[in-house]
Amino acid sequence: MLRRSLIVVFTIMLISCGNDKSEIEENNQVLTLYTHRHYDTDKEIFKAFEEKSGIKINVVKANADELIQKMESEGDQSPADLLLTVDAGRLVRAKSKNLLQAANSDIISSIVPAHLRDQDNFWFGLTKRARVIVYDKNKIDPSELSTYEDLTNDKWKNKLLIRSSGNIYNQSLMASIIANNGEEVAKDWAAGIVNNFARTPKGNDRDQVKSILAGEGELAIINTYYLGKLINSLDPIEVEAGKAVVVFFPNQEDRGTHINISGIGVAKFAPNKENAIKFIEYLISKEVQEKFASANYEYPVNAEASSSELLNSWGTFKEDKLNLSKLGELNKKAVILFDEVKWQ
Repeated sequence: MLRRSLIVVFTIMLISCGNDKSEIEENNQVLTLYTHRHYDTDKEIFKAFEEKSGIKINVVKANADELIQKMESEGDQSPADLLLTVDAGRLVRAKSKNLLQAANSDIISSIVPAHLRDQDNFWFGLTKRARVIVYDKNKIDPSELSTYEDLTNDKWKNKLLIRSSGNIYNQSLMASIIANNGEEVAKDWAAGIVNNFARTPKGNDRDQVKSILAGEGELAIINTYYLGKLINSLDPIEVEAGKAVVVFFPNQEDRGTHINISGIGVAKFAPNKENAIKFIEYLISKEVQEKFASANYEYPVNAEASSSELLNSWGTFKEDKLNLSKLGELNKKAVILFDEVKWQ
């Protein structure tokens, strides 16, 4: 009787272990996404992917620096499958810290242009943001505008608004100028920009546009998607500010306008690498790219995807084809030069 009872118990244990294994396999249909982005559209896109694929997206939100630090501290025990953040410089940093791994996919390589992805396939651009000049349409003649470099001209003294040098977008712009023109020219450029400040840098890109409306300056350097947010804001003051300025794409006669990205990479110790790659392939599909463009006012990386009506209204432009890895590689030098010219 005792022997029979032990056999029954052992059989139940085997069945139970089998169920646990099944549950583990089922749990592999979950991707853990560490993301810096915080848009409602992203939630809708993730939900659509879940419904289409049966793979659940577990979202962990924080700013990029916190997420990178979290991945470092977790090491090979990290549950992260993917890191999604804004600015190529941060993705380069994550790669340099050995937090990402190569994700080889013919689909991704055929859609994401070479300058918008890591040469070793450690990260990929998902959306583009152009860093442009916006100007007060009642005070500035656009024929006077030309390049980023020309913003150091004395005619713009006390007229230029831009956020602090501690901002990653400005650091990446500076890195692009170093890459294109060399350190000496870049340092002179930064000093010239400081000389033309309308006021001490403060606030985000939207605040620069609102300061134009308030009469504190006449032109600003901002990312395009911020202007889309202003124009479509529920705050009438923000709408008024957005409509008070016009977009100008600099450097159209030479290298093109500086761009940056929101981008994604597969985590070094991703438990579900195969599904993580499937998720990236989904995010760069034409349908999803058009959702990013219409809701977040970002330019698609997929050439087959259409931009939003608002983006199209600003016109087409030539973009700088500098490989965005340079933005991360030259970030430290950019920060040093900013400090040397006392760009706060």
